[in-house]
Amino acid sequence: MPDAPAPPPSRLPLGWIAAALRRERTRAGLTLSELAKRAGIAKSTLSQLEAAGGNPSMETIWALAVALGVPFGALVEPPTSTVRVIRADEGPTVRSEQSSFTASLLSAGPQGARRDIYRVRLEPGTVRDSKPHIPGTVEHLVVGAGRVKAGPTGEQAELAAGDYMAYPGDVPHSYEALAPGTAFVLIMQHV
Repeated sequence: MPDAPAPPPSRLPLGWIAAALRRERTRAGLTLSELAKRAGIAKSTLSQLEAAGGNPSMETIWALAVALGVPFGALVEPPTSTVRVIRADEGPTVRSEQSSFTASLLSAGPQGARRDIYRVRLEPGTVRDSKPHIPGTVEHLVVGAGRVKAGPTGEQAELAAGDYMAYPGDVPHSYEALAPGTAFVLIMQHV
């Protein structure tokens, strides 16, 4: 059996994340200690992130987004211009600590439209368990290559290339690649 491909390098825009964390924490009226406690992370970790340091995992950024009540994209979306092209191997990309799951943010929802679009790559062998996102979140998944088992805990469905699925993202859910080279587009709609 050939070795699994190496995960892509992290391309997190730490400066953007730091500025977004400070902006959203200030909007919420929270101290570093309060936000760290709500997110379940160390205050020193949050302080380091706000100083554009470290290499936060997907789970850390999600925990902060949920604690702040904002979509994930609000913390990693770079400033935009009117025309935007993201090449297949570019874009802010984060990796999971628990699986081969990597997600590249393609577009965060504009003001008033709360949705984020991600390109996700996942390899067989591990399951990416996701905690509930902010209330009212709905995930839309379109498989581009391979096969994936995804959905809310106890209601997962197997999907192949070209298949579409929508499900609540504000409950525990998971993603599991069933074939090498699995890739899908994930649209997170926040109500």
